[in-house]
Amino acid sequence: MNKFRSAASGTAAVSLLCAANAFAADATKQQQDEGWTVTVAPYLWASGINGESGLFGFPPQDVDVSFSDVLQHLKFGFMGVTEARNGRFTISTDTVYARLNADIDTPRGILASNIDATVSTFMGTALGGYSVYYQDGTNFDLVAGARLWSADNRFEFHGGALDGTSASDGDTWVDPVIGAKFKADVGNGIYLAGWGMVGGFGAGSKSMWDVMGGAGYQFNEKTSMFVGYRAVHDNYSHDGFVNKLTQQGPMLGFTYKFSVQ
Repeated sequence: MNKFRSAASGTAAVSLLCAANAFAADATKQQQDEGWTVTVAPYLWASGINGESGLFGFPPQDVDVSFSDVLQHLKFGFMGVTEARNGRFTISTDTVYARLNADIDTPRGILASNIDATVSTFMGTALGGYSVYYQDGTNFDLVAGARLWSADNRFEFHGGALDGTSASDGDTWVDPVIGAKFKADVGNGIYLAGWGMVGGFGAGSKSMWDVMGGAGYQFNEKTSMFVGYRAVHDNYSHDGFVNKLTQQGPMLGFTYKFSVQ
């Protein structure tokens, strides 16, 4: 009887082990067969700017610009996120570009009667990620990559002693970036999403961080809308150029998802 029980127990253990292996193999195969899904999400970030900015080696000046001020001088802007996912693996980008123009009157008009100022800024991020949690419509991803910054400030002088001359200052730098992202379905088409990242570490910026959080509504399998709040800080200085600024404000975005076979 003991031998029979031992044999039966061994057979049951082998059966359970085979079943577990088959389940794991099926799960792995299913994840590998998911293929790539691409999400494209243009968005509006109504951010104000505050901090310190310095040009041409002059002492940094305090900056406090509201979104309405930015919008008044905005000539062109683009913001958008893309993500390609295959199972637990992701590749994502985030692009923010803006060009502003302002006509500045000088108080006495000795050096110039007015100055035409054009400010162009670019922030582009590329990340690779892996989901440490990925099931039931929820994922928590660890990400790493790089962020490219570029700032270009151009000034054209009209009238006065500097009439017809121009000057420019700015810089381009790259920051390593690490962080985490998450998305969680909470039911009835509603989901929560956000990210938190840090970078720079003295390689480009002395320090930088980027946090975002909000909620979205899934209209169908392909489209959704998202509202949230985002804040980005950067502390960079080099050769008389200082960019110690924080941008923050609400976000509104629309997403479109499609599969790539």
